[in-house]
Amino acid sequence: MNPENRSLTSARRFAVRSLRYLSYCFLLAGVAAVGYAGYILADAAGYQAVELRKFSHGAPLIEPHLLTLGEVVGQIEIPSLPLSAVIVQGDSPELLRRAVGHLAETPMPGEWGNVALAGHRDTFFRPLRHIHPGDVIALRTFRGETFQYRVESTSVVSPTDMEILKPSNGRELTLITCFPFDYIGPAPNRFIVRAFEVAPTTIPLIQHPGRRIL
Repeated sequence: MNPENRSLTSARRFAVRSLRYLSYCFLLAGVAAVGYAGYILADAAGYQAVELRKFSHGAPLIEPHLLTLGEVVGQIEIPSLPLSAVIVQGDSPELLRRAVGHLAETPMPGEWGNVALAGHRDTFFRPLRHIHPGDVIALRTFRGETFQYRVESTSVVSPTDMEILKPSNGRELTLITCFPFDYIGPAPNRFIVRAFEVAPTTIPLIQHPGRRIL
């Protein structure tokens, strides 16, 4: 074999080895990504199961109580959708991986003003893509109180739109999640649900047949 052919053969072998090495790297990266996603989902499901059980069986807290970040605020449930999740105080990425977050600068459920809750579009708030005006949202607090809100509208806004959090003289609820729901990567917009509190006795609750935590 002449030197030129030998050089070409070596180059081909190097290219094949390099491609094989890259394919192994991509495979390992894919397995790691899937494993991490599975861990995040399992961690969130486990946290929700434990906290919902504690929340359901715990005695209501009557005395005044200042919530700290990460502490359980209550539970959100939308009877017409498969959505039932624990709400915690705060909206950091770490907290939103495990629960729906209450924006600490907004009123608590049942108080006057605009109560704001945030959740991820690929876990707890994914069912919101099927929500409609007239649907009922129930919030149960750590004090044992239950407040019901009727959806008035949905909209899509930019992440910098702060109008959605403006104070209100009524009893309102704003749900916030990323949009589009099926977007891969950081979503460019926010999906907003606006609802107003109503008397619990005025709304018949229809249980969704496929209720789940996630």
